[in-house]
Amino acid sequence: MKLSGALSTFLFTSQCRFSYSWSAVSTKKKMASSSSTSLPAERVAFSKYEGLGNDFILIDDRDKMDPSLTPEQSAKMCNRNFSVGADGVIFALQPPNSDEYDFKMRIYNSDGSEPEMCGNGIRCLAQFLADLGETPPDGGYRIDTLAGTIIPTMDSEGGMITVDMGEPELIGSKVPCTLEPNFEGDSIVEQTLTLDDGKEFKVSAVSMGNPHCIIFVDDLDNDIDFENDGPALECHSAFPAKTNVEFVQVISSNHLKMKVWERGAGPTLACGTGTCALVVAAIRAGKIPDTSEGPCCVTLPGGDLFIEWRKENNKIYMTGPGTFSFSGMADLK
Repeated sequence: MKLSGALSTFLFTSQCRFSYSWSAVSTKKKMASSSSTSLPAERVAFSKYEGLGNDFILIDDRDKMDPSLTPEQSAKMCNRNFSVGADGVIFALQPPNSDEYDFKMRIYNSDGSEPEMCGNGIRCLAQFLADLGETPPDGGYRIDTLAGTIIPTMDSEGGMITVDMGEPELIGSKVPCTLEPNFEGDSIVEQTLTLDDGKEFKVSAVSMGNPHCIIFVDDLDNDIDFENDGPALECHSAFPAKTNVEFVQVISSNHLKMKVWERGAGPTLACGTGTCALVVAAIRAGKIPDTSEGPCCVTLPGGDLFIEWRKENNKIYMTGPGTFSFSGMADLK
């Protein structure tokens, strides 16, 4: 069959383009193959843990003062399509002062940013240390973090971990948040915040060593546009260090339900520091009574955490699991 001139030209041009493209790809493959043959990919040993679905890669750096991976390498390991996959990478490090601390914790989020602390993460770190054979001292591990000293203790019978999370920071400017203080002690409780699109929220600002923006709603399923409101609030100019965002529904006097948009990680199944912050915010806003009669249960997408804000020392205690998933070796691509 005879082809028209136009069709012949089209097919010839397409074939040439295809041939050129394939040749370029083949060359790249050969270069990559040659490079990988002469320079084997570095590998790193890891263990995977999760706290109510908030999952982490744990690295044993107890012989080091600083993380063995860069933020960029950590972000690549957190990629769920091309590597291990996680919400963050946590490093168990030598403490700066062994008289004051047992270990040091550093964490990189899945986007490579570094938060001050992570509640679910430190429970996973405590379980990781126990699994490595580090016997918890009396009173629990003393962990040096960018948010100060945090002390997790192990429950040998129930498999739960209780963490002394320290005192909440309630002064708005120290969260930090630039909204006008409207509550005792220069704090911010259900203050109006307006997004660029004109949407308004009543927000409370609390720091647990990292900033939190807490918003109470009547219905978590219908009152928020989570995928849009979360990132818009995270990066709002009222929070100069960005912020974690907790949307909260009051179920009863000792039961809250939440969804979290984590700073640097996006939607996660749980946030330990967020549960502490929202219980504080709920008590101060009069949504629930104090926890003197027992802990408040906070239901997250990944499960329940139990929070106490103790009057005698102004500290917050969080109880929940830290669970081993698997361990292995990963290429640092």
